[in-house]
Amino acid sequence: MINWGAFGVFALLFAIVTVLGFLGPYWRRGDLDLLHEWALGGRRFGTLVTWFLIGGDLYTAYTFIAVPALVYGQGANGFFTLPYTAIAYPIAFVFAPRFWTIAKNRGYITFADFARERYDSRALSLAVAISGIMASMLYIALQLIGIQVVIAAMGFVGKGLAADLPVIVAFVLLAAYTYRGGLRAPALVAIVKDALIYITVIAAVIIIPMKLGGFAHILNVAGHVLESRPKPAHLILPPQAFSAYVTLALGSALALFMYPHSITGVLSAANANVVRRNMALLPAYSVLLAFMATFGYMAIAAGVKPASPNDVVPQLFLRMFPSWFAGVGFAAIAIGALVPAAIMSIAAANLFTRNIYREYFNPACSPQQEANNAKLVSLIVKLGALLFVLRLPIEYSIGFQLLAAGWILQTFPTLIIGLYTRWFHRRALLIGWLVGMIVATVLPAAHAFTSVVPLHVGSLTVPIFAALLSLVVNLVVTVLATWLLDAARVARGEDKTQARDYVAGVS
Repeated sequence: MINWGAFGVFALLFAIVTVLGFLGPYWRRGDLDLLHEWALGGRRFGTLVTWFLIGGDLYTAYTFIAVPALVYGQGANGFFTLPYTAIAYPIAFVFAPRFWTIAKNRGYITFADFARERYDSRALSLAVAISGIMASMLYIALQLIGIQVVIAAMGFVGKGLAADLPVIVAFVLLAAYTYRGGLRAPALVAIVKDALIYITVIAAVIIIPMKLGGFAHILNVAGHVLESRPKPAHLILPPQAFSAYVTLALGSALALFMYPHSITGVLSAANANVVRRNMALLPAYSVLLAFMATFGYMAIAAGVKPASPNDVVPQLFLRMFPSWFAGVGFAAIAIGALVPAAIMSIAAANLFTRNIYREYFNPACSPQQEANNAKLVSLIVKLGALLFVLRLPIEYSIGFQLLAAGWILQTFPTLIIGLYTRWFHRRALLIGWLVGMIVATVLPAAHAFTSVVPLHVGSLTVPIFAALLSLVVNLVVTVLATWLLDAARVARGEDKTQARDYVAGVS
């Protein structure tokens, strides 16, 4: 049965942001036949717009859905998301302005552009592009899952086209305004999206605890319920979970700004100081994330028993809010899916266009051909993600998200370490990347796509985040291969970047 009150508010807010998306090309006008204008907003966004854009990019519908679901199911383990953001922003504060500077001076659109010139390696650039496109596809799919969940919560259920039609409509609208407006469209929508999320979360952390008897009662009930389950969980992290918690936080932090959509938001900033200011200001979103995590405990205390953990937040909102405000919350989740999905598709299109199409298929392409190709590829990427979601059962989503983290981390030695030293041999980096990709894929698959796998050291078994373990393997292989290749006097190639390229103000 369709909840028309929730759906009416949802549809109204969705229509408003769709109109805003189509107004994107007319906001801060630029020549959208140039890739840096279409894909990066002309690199002209100031501190406030960049803050909304990167925040809208990183704090997605899946964050709104998955973090409370994890807390609902596993208790304290789900709170690893809080220290990981605290770790990620200082790391990005150091390297992101440096990358913005060299990208502006050298005309880079993607991380893979840097790999191509830094190491004089088409193959390494291709490897970075492949990792980024694969990870982006999975993340777009996860955003569409967020839309699926809220649409189902409003009563649009069934089989076949009837069940999939609302998601398809949302995809078509997203594809259309991204194609027209490029990064300007999600940047404009991000402002409304973030406002809705702040309103929803603040209302929830005030109203829901009041209805449930306060946070003390919520935590007391949640603690008893978690410990009484067939697979007990805890409010306080037990010692045996420390290694998993720490490695999840560290690995996720290292991966956060490696994703193509994250760096696309960074490169849209007007200057390196805008990037620095944002890395100092973005932790404000972590406060929201902490509140979102507690929704899992609130759902336990409210007696919510969802068919899937992904349904925790929608079912909590339906139970605790009037239908019209539940519609506001659903709109915040769905719009929170559109903004990052748009940026992710743009980022993946940039990688394909600059580092595959132009490098291998049409080296002499004009700027207009380059931009038009990126627009087309952005549609294809979203279509692939849509088919992925419609064909893949939702319960696999967490496992595939963790695959994305493992894949993107394999570019860390090339890109982040490479910003500061060229000690690694280009072929060693490629070998390390390949070995890391294999480990990052096979290891989770061998353990039913779980994020944490057992590491056996003698008689000791230590649970560890598979993505971080694969990065360690990558680094060890890269170091050993560098020594061997240098000993064999294998050519390193020419570093086309210069020291002055890393200095702000150099044209």
